[in-house]
Parts: sequence; C-alpha cells; structure tokens
Amino acid sequence: MSKPIQSSIARKVAMALSGLFLVFFLLQHFSINLTSVFSKDAFNTASHFMGTNPLVQFALQPVLIFGVVFHFIMGFILETKNRAARPVKYANYNGSANAPWVSRNMIYSGLVVLAFLGLHFYDFWIPEMIHKYVEFSPEDPTRYYHELQEKFVSPVRTILYVISFVFLALHLLHGFASSFQSVGVNNKYSTGIQKFAKAFAIVIPAGFIFIAIFHHFNH
Repeated sequence: MSKPIQSSIARKVAMALSGLFLVFFLLQHFSINLTSVFSKDAFNTASHFMGTNPLVQFALQPVLIFGVVFHFIMGFILETKNRAARPVKYANYNGSANAPWVSRNMIYSGLVVLAFLGLHFYDFWIPEMIHKYVEFSPEDPTRYYHELQEKFVSPVRTILYVISFVFLALHLLHGFASSFQSVGVNNKYSTGIQKFAKAFAIVIPAGFIFIAIFHHFNH
C-alpha cells in the first residue's frame, strides 16, 4: 500500500474516531438537558456536578475542546484533499446519482454546526468561565435551570438553535454511520449498526429541538 493511500486511510480513521467521541459527548449532553424538561432539581443537580467536578472541568473538558477542534480541522483537511484529487470538473456531473446530498455536503453542514458551537460557547461556556474564574462569584447550585431558560426567551435565538440542530441531524446522518465503516466495522451487525446510527442522527437532534421549544414556551 502506497504512503499517500496509507495517509488518507489514517486521516479518515482519525476523523471517524474523533467523531465517535463527540457523538458520545452529544448523548451525555442531551441526557442532562433532557432532565430540564421533567425536573428542575434534577437538571440543577446534574449541571452543578458537571460544572464543579474537577475531573470534568480540568481533564474531560480540555479533551472535549481538543476533540471538537481536531474533528473540524481534520474535516477541512479531508475536504481539501478530496477536492485536490478531482482536478477535472465534469460539466455534466450529476452528484446525486453517485452520492446523497448529505454525504456530498458534509463540509457545509459541518460549518453550520461549527457556527452553532460558537454561539453555544458564547451563550453558556464563556459566561460560565467568567462566572467562576473571572468574577469568582459564589456558587449557586440552583442557578442552572434559570440560566438555561433565559437563553430561549428570544424567538430568534430559539429558531437559530432549531436550524442548527436540523443541520446537525444532516451531518450525523452520513457522518455517524460512515464512522463505523472508516474504523473497519464490517460484520453481521453492520446493518443493525447503520440503522441505529441513522435513528440516532434523527432522534437526538429532534430531542434538542424539543428542549429548545419547550423552554421557549415555558419560561
């Protein structure tokens, strides 16, 4: 196997592994946020634990941020390499005949998700860092629910979140399923795994949309 091919496979595997790691975090994040629909106290308790636990704050959080940055940088690199490998543009190229829209436009859905992460960091992570490490404000374990609801008072921000989660679903529809192929999962369970990945790609973003809309109408 030639070195360029080996490098291409390595990049795809790295991209897939970082994506699978982020999917695990997405599920954890969704699980905590979902409690806000059913129990204010449960959401405050879980959020307080995540926000004050040293292992989460000083070990897992930096790894998560690195994973996000690595995944998107690797995505841009793969897109650039793929475009460079197709120097001839066919005048009558019919992309939809060869691959679905979501797989041909992963870079664009990824850019929307990246922009959403910037908004999400602006809404939650940056204020949290200022609250704890700049202002050194006393910790109130009951503040999290109120802060969450405040973000969804604005219909504009709620709509932005809904649109972002739609694009996240589109990104996951191809990305999550193809990640298993990239890491070499090809056995009798492959069909089931693919179905699970596609269901996950629809259900979890839909759940986030429900949470955003719920808090918009129940603040």
